[in-house]
Amino acid sequence: MADLKAPLFSADGSTKGEVSLDVTVFGIEPNIPVMHQVVTAQMAGARSGSASTKTRAEVRGGGRKPWRQKGLGRARHGSIRSPQWTGGGVAFGPKPRDYGQRTPKKMKKLALRGALSARASESEIKVIDSFDWSVPKTKSAKALLEAIGAGRKILLVLGSGDSVAELSFRNLPNILTCDAGHLTTYDVLWAETIVFTSETLGAITGLERFDVAEDDFVKESSSSAAADSADGGEVSDEGGEGR
Repeated sequence: MADLKAPLFSADGSTKGEVSLDVTVFGIEPNIPVMHQVVTAQMAGARSGSASTKTRAEVRGGGRKPWRQKGLGRARHGSIRSPQWTGGGVAFGPKPRDYGQRTPKKMKKLALRGALSARASESEIKVIDSFDWSVPKTKSAKALLEAIGAGRKILLVLGSGDSVAELSFRNLPNILTCDAGHLTTYDVLWAETIVFTSETLGAITGLERFDVAEDDFVKESSSSAAADSADGGEVSDEGGEGR
C-alpha cells in the first residue's frame, strides 16, 4: 500500500514538509452503507424529541355531555374535547420520546476512518505543526487558511492547549472546531478540508500520547535543499525521514 502523506505547515502558513498518515486510519476503502447508517444515527440522536400534544383526557373541560343522545337530529357526542371538536384533544399526536439509535462502536470507528480516508484521497488533510500564537487574532487565522489552501468549509481538530487558536477561528464563517476525542463522521463529511495539529493527528490513531519526533516527518525534496545550500542558508534538518 502506498505511503500516504499530508502537507505540514507552520502557524504562519509556511510549508515545513510532509507528514506520514496512518494507512489504517486514512487509507481504507470507505464503506458507504456503514457511513450512512452512522450519520443517520448521529442526526437522529441530535433531535430533541420534546414535541408534545394533549390527548382528550388531558384537555381541560368536556366533562358534561353537550346534548342528549337522541331526539335533536344532530350527531351524538359525549364530550366537546373529542378530537373532532375545535379545541379538543389530539389523536395519535407526538409525545416526548428519545430518537437515539444504538450504533456499535466498531461501526462508528469504521465510518470515521472511511470518512477520513475519503478526505485524504482528495488531498484535503492539512497538518499544522503547532499554534504558537500568544493572543487571539482572527486576521492571523484567516491568513493561515488562505496560505494552506483550505476549502470553503473547514473542520479544525484542536488539542487541549489550543485555546488561543480556537478563539482566533471562532469568528470566521463555516469553521467548525472540535477536539480529537469528539471527532465524528458527520463533521468530517460536512467539511471540505480537515485541519489537524501534530498533536491531534497522533491522538486519533489511538495513541495515549503523541510527541512530534523527527521520524514523523518527511524531508523536503533534495533539489530544494540544494537550492537553500546554494543560497548560503543553513539547511534545516527538521523532519527526518518519513515512516
